[in-house]
Amino acid sequence: MWYLYLTVYFLIASAVTFCFYAADKGRAKRNARRVPEKTLLLMSFFGGALGGTLAMYVCRHKTKHWYFVVVNLFSLLLHAAAVIMLRIYL
Repeated sequence: MWYLYLTVYFLIASAVTFCFYAADKGRAKRNARRVPEKTLLLMSFFGGALGGTLAMYVCRHKTKHWYFVVVNLFSLLLHAAAVIMLRIYL
């Protein structure tokens, strides 16, 4: 049952992260105050990797920064592994 809670957490965190990436893209276009890169990366790492990865390519935002690609893809693999491992062992 715990894997379901973790999956729901990852989905909610991904939706929030997607919104932050999209908002940052809008702010970049308007030349307004931006969301710090550190915040975006931490949100991706702590559960929002799916949303961060989708936002990068849907909004075409931060795709030229190699560390965003690496952190998002690594975190996505880590999150998927966590859900699978919990499903198998709990």
